[in-house]
Amino acid sequence: MFSTLISDAETFLRNLALNNTRDWFHAHKTDYDTKLRDPAKALLEEMSPRLSTLTGCPISTKLFRPHRDVRFSKDKTPYTTHLHMMWSVQSGTRQDPVLFFGINPSEVTVGTGMMEFSKDVLTDWRKMADLDGDYLASQIKSVTDKGYSLWDPKLKRVPPPFDKDHAHGDLLRHKGLVATGHPILSGDLVSDLDTAFADLWPVSDMLIGVAETPTL
Repeated sequence: MFSTLISDAETFLRNLALNNTRDWFHAHKTDYDTKLRDPAKALLEEMSPRLSTLTGCPISTKLFRPHRDVRFSKDKTPYTTHLHMMWSVQSGTRQDPVLFFGINPSEVTVGTGMMEFSKDVLTDWRKMADLDGDYLASQIKSVTDKGYSLWDPKLKRVPPPFDKDHAHGDLLRHKGLVATGHPILSGDLVSDLDTAFADLWPVSDMLIGVAETPTL
């Protein structure tokens, strides 16, 4: 039932982008439910035991709602023009990483990481980057060498008390860490996601280590 999910979602979302109103969405809600929502929920469930095997942890799932929160936005269009699925890795540490899969009108994206470190994990991330940045960099490189990339760091400058020319200043400028990319699609979506998430996993496996034990 996943064989047409990407093409169906892209078609629906392109049309939604051109007709982003409640009337249009309600008129096409059956299409959304049967071609996007239901297959996406099934994909979340199909991938969960596979990701549990990959990560060694229980997995919880989330399908993001199509409705946008427009309360504080100048853009009042009511619906998102992407379909976004997320698997949370229940690592039992101070902060859990996620894996995600998204479809928008023109491309699909996979990713993993922690979007924003908690205060204590951020502290330990910076300690690790200072004391063992070579290890962090090597784990990241194992993923970026496969064509994935990190989200840009939030900070423009290396935070104090670290030297502005620190050897791992690029890592110190991150306040969260997420690796993303566009998977190679063969027509077997489950197999393609298996491969992509296995390629990406070293980043979140590394982050679990940072979140697991406070650095002395």
